[in-house]
Amino acid sequence: MQAPPLRPGGDPQLIAPEPPESLPELRSPRRIRWTRRRIALKRFWRQYRRSKMGMIGLAILIFFIGMAIFAVVADPSGADPSKTSGPVLSPPSREYPLGTDNFGLSVLTLVIQGSKISLLVGLTASVISMSIGATVGIVAGYRGGAIDTFLMRITDFGLVIPWLVLAIVLASIIGQSLGAIILVIGVTSWPATARLVRAQVLSIRERPYIERARALGASNRHMIWHHVLPNSMPVIFANTILTIAIAILSEAALTFLGLGDPTNPSWGSMLDAATEAGATTLGAWWWIGAPGVCITLVVLAFTMCGFAMDEIINPKLRDR
Repeated sequence: MQAPPLRPGGDPQLIAPEPPESLPELRSPRRIRWTRRRIALKRFWRQYRRSKMGMIGLAILIFFIGMAIFAVVADPSGADPSKTSGPVLSPPSREYPLGTDNFGLSVLTLVIQGSKISLLVGLTASVISMSIGATVGIVAGYRGGAIDTFLMRITDFGLVIPWLVLAIVLASIIGQSLGAIILVIGVTSWPATARLVRAQVLSIRERPYIERARALGASNRHMIWHHVLPNSMPVIFANTILTIAIAILSEAALTFLGLGDPTNPSWGSMLDAATEAGATTLGAWWWIGAPGVCITLVVLAFTMCGFAMDEIINPKLRDR
């Protein structure tokens, strides 16, 4: 047996071995946190792949997202009425797979160009709606008391007023532009999210780890950012997917009513133009059918993905 190392004075002293270089990294709170998130994300993907409905919806979304990306890099001159030379109101053919409109523009080109506007409005308006709704819900649920009462009365006021009437009034005041449509949809669609997030926060606030963090002296800001918000994100994310579908429908409805931006073609503006030109009377079913089918498929895809995520998050639905 090897003798223990000696001090300079000659007395034996046991010296602990040096820890390996990777040990401090493994003990890093940030590294542990990211490792747990990566494991949770892999677990979520494994459960999501088991849902046929979710995978079908995801495949449809990937198709339309690819279409929108292609529209961004493609030449937009195909949607310009001053640069067209095609036949007017031509039915679907080999040259024009989805027919043409009253200006001779290819409906397929209009659908592709309109996909980027519709998806952009849906995604951006949903981000605004989720930001407002999540903030109101977290503050109301965590703080409670008079703040909760005040915020929930504002939320109830937003739920009572018909969103379409409020959106029409706001769009008329702000003006016809893409930014105005995004702002109107985002501002009018947050109350339902606030109610849902508040209910989740009320449940999180009573859990044991919140009590432990409070007993250790954690501040309200620390508990909201490191405990309440991360544990509310699955509900917020699943509700965001469903809100995108509502935002796309809202954009189509407002644009169909003539409140959209006429310079940016979207699926809603295509329906508005086809209705004003009397496409139904003229028998140009392809002009109305193409954007209508696209809106239906995108909304259905987002709804299917949202329900699949809800089944993973909700234990009752998952067990069933």
